[in-house]
Amino acid sequence: MRNKMKRDDMMRILEGAAQARFVTALAERGATDLADVEPAVRRIVSEVRRNGDRAVRRYATRWDGLGKGEPLRVPEADLHEAWKQTDPELQDAIKQAAGNIRRYAEWQAPQDKDKNKEWRREIQPGVFIGQLVRPLESVGCYVPGGRYPLPSTVLMTVIPAQVAGVKQIRVASPRPAQATLAAAAFLGVREFYRVGGAQAIAALAYGTENIPRVDKIVGPGNRYVTAAKKLVAFDCGIEFLAGPTEAVIISADGDPACIASDLVAQAEHDPDALCIFITTSRALAKKVQKEARKRARANPIAAQSLARRGAIFLAASLEQAVEIANRIAPEHLTLPAALAPAVQHAGALFLDEFTPQAAGDYVSGPNHVLPTAGMARVRGGLSVLDFVRIIACQQVSRAGIRRIAPPGITLANAEGLKGHAEAFRVRCSHA
Repeated sequence: MRNKMKRDDMMRILEGAAQARFVTALAERGATDLADVEPAVRRIVSEVRRNGDRAVRRYATRWDGLGKGEPLRVPEADLHEAWKQTDPELQDAIKQAAGNIRRYAEWQAPQDKDKNKEWRREIQPGVFIGQLVRPLESVGCYVPGGRYPLPSTVLMTVIPAQVAGVKQIRVASPRPAQATLAAAAFLGVREFYRVGGAQAIAALAYGTENIPRVDKIVGPGNRYVTAAKKLVAFDCGIEFLAGPTEAVIISADGDPACIASDLVAQAEHDPDALCIFITTSRALAKKVQKEARKRARANPIAAQSLARRGAIFLAASLEQAVEIANRIAPEHLTLPAALAPAVQHAGALFLDEFTPQAAGDYVSGPNHVLPTAGMARVRGGLSVLDFVRIIACQQVSRAGIRRIAPPGITLANAEGLKGHAEAFRVRCSHA
């Protein structure tokens, strides 16, 4: 990592072969390299699995600021007190953000039985098929508490689980700030554990004396959290492995201040954040470059990120700009609304100039837990659907079995599975 950066290093403007190489590298990027932390994470997970609370407490005391004799679980009275002590303006902000997130999640959820949630149809005479939708029994919501406290992540992870109907919701966060506890209290969270890192993921995945195991773990975290989620993924469900923040902005004639403010906002998340501006205008490119430098002066993390992984691409057309964005498959993508139909791969879209990417981080309603490292090619962000399971259902009548038995027997015989064929034949003889 460079200790000193030149003025021209930040948000360098690329075109031609240099741009092509950069885009190719981004398109081929994979998940965050976890190899150097995986041995330590494996030891932590193994010890928590073996020794339960004793191991969790040891690690939490060392890294999470847990006091000697302090309970792992935050008493509900402390949660309620945190809400009472929260500034009324922040309370109102939490209420408004939570309201939008909840409404979006409700619109996103499978609808009632008269629509698409649970259905039953006759696919052939006497052969009925359908589906049941059931919420997960328990989930663990991980809320980072390191560089910045993130009460917004409490809202983004807990609310969709509540809308889905999950009964047991457990939150884990190291050194929880008052605002984080207040957000949990407002949502009615009853189980909040002041534990973080790989030890929190292991405790939620396998259970300890005081932290019950869950069916699925969701939420972003640092490389230790990500490595732990990867390690436990075959024993406990996860949504995906989230890496450093990514932002791509496309504009030909936008306001340089608005564009640069979004780039700096996402860059300040992490020194490894990826921030790209794509434009057809060289003049706008230079203005955004200048504005980003100015706005990052008082924001060292953003300055470091923009110097390391920030870039401006010059495209021949807006259509080519969208093609580049599709190759990158970014977590956040801002562009003119008219270009949205051409987007194939993105975690979340932000349309037109007055939609800051920060709106999605906090208050507009869609989830801010989004896929990174190109995973937007295969899935979107966290949603209600991550907290339910679809159960296939089928029912065959006496008349129906006579219709589906012949092809069923033929397929079973082709596979050499005589018992399968006989399961059809015996019913046909009874029907």
